[in-house]
Amino acid sequence: MSGKSKYPEQFRRDAVELARSSDRPLRQVARELGVNHETLRNWVRTAEQAQAGPADTAAVVDQEELRALRKRVAELELEKDILRKAAAYFAKEMGR
Repeated sequence: MSGKSKYPEQFRRDAVELARSSDRPLRQVARELGVNHETLRNWVRTAEQAQAGPADTAAVVDQEELRALRKRVAELELEKDILRKAAAYFAKEMGR
């Protein structure tokens, strides 16, 4: 919500909070505050995007970690299968 604006930052933050918490239509809240409803809608949208940003980043990090862990599990399962086959082979050789 930064940039050049004739409205102070604190006013914009308060307006967004009021719009979110109010059960009145956005257009009515904007009219009561003396701002254009599209201006208020943009402020709310910008605030939502700013809030979603870190969460989206965390989701991407979680997905990458999950992908790496799944790859590691697949490697360990392959190693386990190789060791199981080797153990069975040597057990059979020892029994001869």
